[in-house]
Amino acid sequence: MHNSDENKKIEEEELYEECELKLSKRILMVVTNVDSFDEHHKTGVWFEEFARPYLTFLEEDYFVTVASLQGGKAPIDPASNHLLDDLKWKDAKGALEDTTPLESIDYSLYDALVIPGGHGPMFDLAKSELMGEVVSYFDSKSRVIAAICHGPAALLTAERNGTAFVDGKRLTCYTNDEEQCSKLDGLTPFSLEDALKTKGAFFIQNEAGTVNVVEDQNLITAQNHQSTQAFTNAILKQLSSN
Repeated sequence: MHNSDENKKIEEEELYEECELKLSKRILMVVTNVDSFDEHHKTGVWFEEFARPYLTFLEEDYFVTVASLQGGKAPIDPASNHLLDDLKWKDAKGALEDTTPLESIDYSLYDALVIPGGHGPMFDLAKSELMGEVVSYFDSKSRVIAAICHGPAALLTAERNGTAFVDGKRLTCYTNDEEQCSKLDGLTPFSLEDALKTKGAFFIQNEAGTVNVVEDQNLITAQNHQSTQAFTNAILKQLSSN
């Protein structure tokens, strides 16, 4: 065999191994089932915070499962639905139409846990013992845990050796200042920033509406939807290095 043929074969084998490695990576995305603050105010998943990472993971040939506590349709926050008019987001919208119940998933098979925001997680994921179990498991295996905007509400019930998982962690979320700027602070069941601080988190924030992604070992958090692309990039970087 000529050297050029041997080199080509080696390159093809390396490419195949790289593809196999990517395909072996599994990502579990957990979204909210809650569609309203009250009978007059709607909420749900902030669409970009789900769609951008979801589609990027698929483009990178990762296996993605979309789950929620109840399964079925995950509501999209109407304030974020301007993206729905773009055809490139169609597949992401479809993925939210029929999510898998979290209790039916063997989460031990996944390499990363990703939790998009929207105010919905404040009402369901924030008080879910199952969500806490999943987060704690990923932490015990040093697997990627990533949450954006109000997604870090899903971290609140998780524990590590009898103490709050977030205790001593450097992290961020949608801030009190941003809640006030959006005039939704009066509708939220609690202040997520304050709840994380109360559990011992070392909270890091930027100005409202600016990009802020905080990494603390296997934990990746992002402040707001403006941080979605940087958040996605940080997840990909950690997955590729594991």
